[in-house]
Amino acid sequence: MSWIRAARAMISEDLDAAMLRDPAAQSRADLAVNSPGLHAIWIHRAAHRLWLNPAARPAARILSTIARALTGVEIHPGAQIGRRFFIDHGMGVVIGATAVVGDDVMLYHGVTLGGRSLARGTKRHPTVGDRVTIGAGARVLGDIEIGDDVQIGANSVVVKSVPAGAVATGIPAQVRMPGSPGEDPYEALFAEPALFI
Repeated sequence: MSWIRAARAMISEDLDAAMLRDPAAQSRADLAVNSPGLHAIWIHRAAHRLWLNPAARPAARILSTIARALTGVEIHPGAQIGRRFFIDHGMGVVIGATAVVGDDVMLYHGVTLGGRSLARGTKRHPTVGDRVTIGAGARVLGDIEIGDDVQIGANSVVVKSVPAGAVATGIPAQVRMPGSPGEDPYEALFAEPALFI
């Protein structure tokens, strides 16, 4: 029964992360019942466990399809998602089969972590580092690396790797480093309006 304790701990951790990131959340119970982003990641975690067993892959795909129908979030069961992951609002998020997402990542609605290649059996989707925020409607495409602590602005299209600590905004995304060490993220919003999410 240690897997039950581990699952409870992960759910608790996800709820804590959501409480920190969602100013509209009333309580952990409110989030547990009403957050489609959390429901999607919890179902994904179960589907991913199934995916690791080749014989259970059809069941994993069915579970991910049910999650998409219930939440509006499509996460391929092969995608690797880190701890304390949160999707705010959820609707329209797509995460591809070979995507790798680090810890403490936050996505807003309409984000795509997608591929740019039709080649089978290869890594086609992004690798996203820890503590990354990706704004509403952003598209992060291809086998690229998004470094730790990156911020990607709303509706940006990112097709090249982004170094740790950078800000990426626009179509195609332009990358800049924060103006000064320890730049206040709230103040950065006024310097980079595309970061408003």
